[in-house]
Amino acid sequence: MSKTTAPVFQIKITLRDSQPPIWRRVLVSSETKLSQLHDIIQTAMGWKNSHLHKFTIGVVTFSAYYEPGNLEELVAVDERYVKLLQLVAPFRPFHGDFHFAFEYEYDFGDGWMHDVVFEDVLDPDPTRKVPLCVGGERACPPEDVGGIYGYETFVEAIKNPDHPEHETYTEWMGREFDPTVFDVNAVNEALRGLR
Repeated sequence: MSKTTAPVFQIKITLRDSQPPIWRRVLVSSETKLSQLHDIIQTAMGWKNSHLHKFTIGVVTFSAYYEPGNLEELVAVDERYVKLLQLVAPFRPFHGDFHFAFEYEYDFGDGWMHDVVFEDVLDPDPTRKVPLCVGGERACPPEDVGGIYGYETFVEAIKNPDHPEHETYTEWMGREFDPTVFDVNAVNEALRGLR
């Protein structure tokens, strides 16, 4: 487990357009690199890290994936070399309220868009172990379900035995799925491997 003497950011990650909202609140060291935040988001949300991703802040894309000649790369920065503190510090003093947010996209095919909002800065505390999930609601959608709108169809189908796609989705899923379930203890057990 990692103890930090750096300030800690409280961040809320919300899956865009999810109704009711699917979200997680995590505490991370301000020294966390964007590439590490990707791992934290994957673990906290419940994704399997099976697809590409990127962060977008204004007109700048942060990613670990580059294709020579891609025009998008002209405003891309390698996420492995950028710490959260470097992103947030220019936008706020370290006292008082602040609001800093950006976008995280996972799986360019399904297009899972996440709003990442920095809610608070906590004072350094060498006894605090991070990353740590301190809240959340609802289950993460299954991978490859077709984005947020495919997920809505999936939930309707699995909840209704009379739905024409109920059997297809139930077989595809291969296990029980309850969209209302969120287990903060299971998330923190998984995050323990990132500390």
